[in-house]
Amino acid sequence: MTIRIVNQSNNPLPAYESAASAGMDLRAQLDNPIVLEPLERRIVKTGLFIELPVGVEAQVRPRSGLAIKNGVTVLNAPGTIDADYRGEIGVILINLSNESFTIKHGDRIAQLVIAKHETITWKPTNSLNDSDRGTAGFGSTGIT
Repeated sequence: MTIRIVNQSNNPLPAYESAASAGMDLRAQLDNPIVLEPLERRIVKTGLFIELPVGVEAQVRPRSGLAIKNGVTVLNAPGTIDADYRGEIGVILINLSNESFTIKHGDRIAQLVIAKHETITWKPTNSLNDSDRGTAGFGSTGIT
């Protein structure tokens, strides 16, 4: 799949780091560093604008290393970029640690995953077919 992209940053385009990677790193487009205080959230711009085909979304997801090492993650993970959005990609980051965290221009702040999706039509009904699981919900399959 080929996707049109405008890059108004001086960062490289998102790219797969290995042949089996699902996500591509998004980088911060900043004039000045941002300090995220504990429990603070901010939108961090990327300088990227994309044109997705209908039936495709871009998912903005946390970077695992940033989360485990620094407690910084994507607040609305996964964030969805719809096919008809043409604005700049921004990442909502939150600092869940007890220490300040500085984001600098070019830092890898999130991952972008491109995924196809279905558009459905609801069929109202008064009942659903049975299944083995039935109505068993949260925790019904055990802890381990």
